[in-house]
Amino acid sequence: MQRTNKRQIGADKEAFVCEWLEKHGYMVLERNFRCRSGEIDVVAREGGYLVFIEVKYRNRGANGLPEEAVDVRKQRIISRVALYYLRRFGYGETTPVRFDVVAVLGEEDLSVTLYQNAFDFLG
Repeated sequence: MQRTNKRQIGADKEAFVCEWLEKHGYMVLERNFRCRSGEIDVVAREGGYLVFIEVKYRNRGANGLPEEAVDVRKQRIISRVALYYLRRFGYGETTPVRFDVVAVLGEEDLSVTLYQNAFDFLG
């Protein structure tokens, strides 16, 4: 039996989350936006905000909850990439921005938890 590639599992869960977000009022603008500083899983619009979203998945909670993986180091990376994104696409300093985290847990029957405004910009 061949093990499924972790990268493919991540891509599948991100696609699932994008559909979930759209059903909950988000408009997905980008997936897997990359630059030298790192990557942001999803960039979306929701309620007047430009939202940078980190998606974390665990098949079970034995190794900790998915949201626990978005530590300060990861928040700094996301913040740097978000700043680059804003500059690259000409968003002004008055653009309302938010950082959300979506935690996905389970294998068959997935549990999705959305943490809006999960952390502040870390420069």
